[in-house]
Amino acid sequence: MAVFTARYASALADVVFEQHLDPKAVQSQLNDFAAAWRESEGLREVFLDPSFPAARKVAILDKLNERLEMSPQVRNFVAVLINHDRMEAFEEILSEFHHEMNVRQNIAEVVVTSARKLDEGERKSLEDKAARMTSSAISAKFCEDPSLIGGVILKVGSTVYDDSVRGRLTRLKESLAVS
Repeated sequence: MAVFTARYASALADVVFEQHLDPKAVQSQLNDFAAAWRESEGLREVFLDPSFPAARKVAILDKLNERLEMSPQVRNFVAVLINHDRMEAFEEILSEFHHEMNVRQNIAEVVVTSARKLDEGERKSLEDKAARMTSSAISAKFCEDPSLIGGVILKVGSTVYDDSVRGRLTRLKESLAVS
C-alpha cells in the first residue's frame, strides 16, 4: 500500500464528519463509482493516461456523475484524485477509506473463514458473538476455505480465534509432539 492512500482516505473521512454527511451514502456513492471504474476498461484507460488532460478527465467524470448522482463532496474527491494523478490507487484509497470510517465509528472489522458457506442464521450468530467479544459494532467479511474441514476461524483485527477442525488437529499434533 502506498503511503499517500491513508492521507487521501483520512482527508475524505474528515470531510464526511466535518460536513455531517451520511457515511453510508458516501460509501455507496464511492462503491457506485468503483463499479463503473471496474466495468469500463475505456474509463480506466482515459483516467490513467498521463497524456490525456486532467480537465478533460474531470469533464468525463462530470458526464458520468449525471448518472451516478454523487454528492458534490464525493465528486470533488474523485476530481482531486484525477488532478493529482492518483487514480491508479483508487481501489486502495477506497479500501483505506472504508477502514478509516470503521475506526472512527468504532466498528470492528471481522473476517470469518469457514469450511462451507454459512447460512444467514449462522452468520448472524457469529456476528453477535464477535460484537460481544469486541464490545462494538461489527463489519464482517465471510470467506470459505474447504481445507478447514469444519468449524471457523474468526479474525478480529490482528487477533485470530481458530476453532476449525484443522486448527484443533494442528494443536493436538503439537501437544503430542511435546509429550
